[in-house]
Amino acid sequence: MTELTSFNDLNMSHLRAAKRSADALRPVLITPDYVPSTEGSILIEFGNTRVICVASIEEKLPRWMMQEKNRTGWITAEYSLLPYAGGSRKMRESTQGKIAGRTHEIQRLIGRSLRAVIDLEKLGDRTVWIDCDVIQADGGTRTASVTGGYLALYMALHRLVKRKVLKKMPLSKKVSAISVGIVDGKPLLDLDYSEDFAAEVDFNVVMTDSSEFIELQGTAEEKPFSRDMLNQMLTLAEKGCRELHTLQDSIIKQISAL
Repeated sequence: MTELTSFNDLNMSHLRAAKRSADALRPVLITPDYVPSTEGSILIEFGNTRVICVASIEEKLPRWMMQEKNRTGWITAEYSLLPYAGGSRKMRESTQGKIAGRTHEIQRLIGRSLRAVIDLEKLGDRTVWIDCDVIQADGGTRTASVTGGYLALYMALHRLVKRKVLKKMPLSKKVSAISVGIVDGKPLLDLDYSEDFAAEVDFNVVMTDSSEFIELQGTAEEKPFSRDMLNQMLTLAEKGCRELHTLQDSIIKQISAL
């Protein structure tokens, strides 16, 4: 789950107390309609992590779905860590001719997270593509992609409703995601790269605004962790996701005015 970066002095977890408390998010900035030529777009920033999330609508379904007897609409995602995102340039996966396993994993996570909060039948015979392009990586790019991807999706669907292509918004709930972990024996919320690098336990949590879990991804990097530590991390994650849902609400109000 660790991301590449060029930031120096990786063992900086002891500095968090001076920057923010263990249960605090990094500064989160969300810019709606970042790519005006698209149906829905968001620039989402968690500290030094920046991701452009774009929703594009195709008036057709994937070929494999056309054979389904009770077919529905579909949402899928593509994720890319741009060559310069970590500071030292990396070759594009398309140039290498192979998509990395990590990329596949994140794309599937984003798609599953968004499909969990939408009535796909009401979407009709349409495919929504969610493109998440990381332009700067400092930890938490997959969770930022889920949180921003939801808003890009909302914007695109809002425009379909406004044009009366859809009768009503097919989204049933909001969804956001955040990282938690244990660093130096302490549970922390929203790890940046230096903390992620030093983490003994690393979790990514996807939740609805009803405090329901959609996905938990976690592992012990060095040693096992207790049920009590797990509960503490999930409590932190729930707090972080609630705050993100509040931010999403404020952006949705802006989107509704577009």
